Amino acid sequence: MVDSADSLPPTDAQLDTTGLYCPEPIMLMHNRVRDMRPGEVLEVVASDPATTRDIPKFCSFLGHELIYQHEDDGRYRYLIRLG
Repeated sequence: MVDSADSLPPTDAQLDTTGLYCPEPIMLMHNRVRDMRPGEVLEVVASDPATTRDIPKFCSFLGHELIYQHEDDGRYRYLIRLG
């Protein structure tokens, strides 16, 4: 996982799930990654604290790499490299 926001890779797609709650963010992520290729990076923004548990599990289960996870004032940001 990347330690610093300064060294983040460019993203290929963005998904804003702000205002949505489990299971909606994961369902939208699953749909979004279907349109992407291995190696591409998806940026996800969320407001649901459950994503701190759900997104790492999503990545682990589907073979994606969670390369960045950050929380700032109730807003969660994730970068996921598709496997």
